[in-house]
Amino acid sequence: MDTPRVPAREAARRELSERMYHENDPNPLQRAVDHLWDWIGDLLSTASGAAPGGPVGLLVLVVIVIALIAALLWRLGTPRRSPRAVDALFESGPLSTPEHRAAAEAHAAAGRWSQAVQERMRAIVRSLEERALLDARPGRTADEAAAEAGRTLPAHATRLRSAARTFDDVTYGGRPANQQTYLTVLALDLDLESATPRLAATLPGAAG
Repeated sequence: MDTPRVPAREAARRELSERMYHENDPNPLQRAVDHLWDWIGDLLSTASGAAPGGPVGLLVLVVIVIALIAALLWRLGTPRRSPRAVDALFESGPLSTPEHRAAAEAHAAAGRWSQAVQERMRAIVRSLEERALLDARPGRTADEAAAEAGRTLPAHATRLRSAARTFDDVTYGGRPANQQTYLTVLALDLDLESATPRLAATLPGAAG
């Protein structure tokens, strides 16, 4: 006796739903990737059919678009960082020289040599500003301060540049300072207190 059609269909469906028949089926992620590639292939096929010259014309259009983007990026250039936001010597509000020196000594007493170096360098620059050897200018970097001060105090120009590099290494380069590093910057601070600036009249090219 023949099996009725509907029960036979249900029996076949149950049989085919067994796990053994689906062990090699792609997983959901693989099926999604396959669908994505199919969609991209259909899109490219449609675009190549609409583009003048077929696939070759589409390739030419893609190359032209890439060239235009590259030219635009070259024309605009890479964004330049703001020295005031990134490399400014003074991060907080204005403090006096004694306040920066006190902060440096407190950090040094606690063994926080990196912070001590930073505050001592700030004390050096603030002292030069208070003595009118540097113009008080917000946003000045340690390198700029050292270069400007070196023209007024040429005998200490090399040590000023070295202290500025140390400040940058500690602050932005992540290089830890130690006691000797701090003592070097401290010695510069003490020596600058009694340093005699070069007067404008004695600078090369100054009016006699």
